[in-house]
Amino acid sequence: MTDKSFFDTDVNTLTRFVMEEGRKAKGTGEMTQLLNSLCTAVKAISSAVRKAGIANLYGIAGSTNVTGDQVKKLDVLSNDLVVNMLKSSFATCVLVSEENKNAIIIEPEKRNSTGEPSEKDALQPGRNLVAAGYALYGSATMLVLAMECGVNCFMLDPAIGEFILVEKDVKIKKRGNIYSLNEGYARDFDPAIAEYIQKKKFPQDNTAPYGARYVGSMVADVHRTLVYGGIFLYPANKKSPKGKLRLLYECNPMAFVMEKAGGMATTGDKAVLDVIPTDIHERAPVILGSPDDVNEVLEIYKKHAYK
Repeated sequence: MTDKSFFDTDVNTLTRFVMEEGRKAKGTGEMTQLLNSLCTAVKAISSAVRKAGIANLYGIAGSTNVTGDQVKKLDVLSNDLVVNMLKSSFATCVLVSEENKNAIIIEPEKRNSTGEPSEKDALQPGRNLVAAGYALYGSATMLVLAMECGVNCFMLDPAIGEFILVEKDVKIKKRGNIYSLNEGYARDFDPAIAEYIQKKKFPQDNTAPYGARYVGSMVADVHRTLVYGGIFLYPANKKSPKGKLRLLYECNPMAFVMEKAGGMATTGDKAVLDVIPTDIHERAPVILGSPDDVNEVLEIYKKHAYK
């Protein structure tokens, strides 16, 4: 990442960046409103993460969410912060989250468009996305934003409370040397995935085997894949025949980021962004990353389909 300081004459903040892109597109300014509100939530979450130990925010909240995962205290706080800030942005009509069973419908007076919003408004293929991204929390807080102009990375400077552009127009490598998936489910892998992983571990063409890296957090694993190249897989298996990750708010956003960076994202059958959802919490298999790596998996899928 590029070393930037707010006092550099050419420094670019997220707000400035989005405003400039909005002017180029002759937009309405609603994207800037939306991102400003979202950034406030991300900053608050970043502060909570740093204070989680002393504020007793670690651990389980004592419940499960709509998709069956145990809810952690930081999950609840983060969800509330994001939902409340997006509601107050006056730029949203329907919100979907894994922590909420039903879609959150924003009051009509907060909307400029006509017609009553409903859950069906969220049931659109990923091809209709205009922006997507994710936040990474740790020793530093990074926000990765993908729009029509490409993928750009912003780092939070806590001294001034601004996200600074540190990596512009990120492109993924055509091929990497890392694969990322939960091999604890190896017994349940379908034959195509089992063959692909075997091929990466024990290559027959005198090339070096791929390294295995798996954090277990989709955002962390996908970000590493974006930066270093390679492939991330959470495919369907015997235990989860429809996959485990949620299409609307996990698979689609990451697929959008990956495609804008020159990568690919597939279910094994079709591009993730082409899947038409029927439920807001619908699950989907996902394989994404460097185009040569993803195409290699697809070729194996095709071979098994014709057997």
